[in-house]
Amino acid sequence: MAGQSLLVIIVVGIIAGWLAGELVAGGGFGLIGDLVIGVIGAFIGGWVLPRAGLHLGVGIVASIIDATIGAVLLLLAIRIIRGGNRWGRRW
Repeated sequence: MAGQSLLVIIVVGIIAGWLAGELVAGGGFGLIGDLVIGVIGAFIGGWVLPRAGLHLGVGIVASIIDATIGAVLLLLAIRIIRGGNRWGRRW
């Protein structure tokens, strides 16, 4: 893996994790937490969206949107499993 692609993965992960944290829980999870949620979300988004028939295009913006959608799905799944206690009940 080239150093540039690793840097892109890290930047996309941080941005997507932060965006997902803002959308779902109303706040971020710190730099490392946002990175982890964003990278895992990128894998989830990369798996779910093509199966749903959605293609967002190519490029860094499409990657951020894809990873953010996956990260939101991840955070919603965590919220459902935990019962909403950690981030508060907003539903």
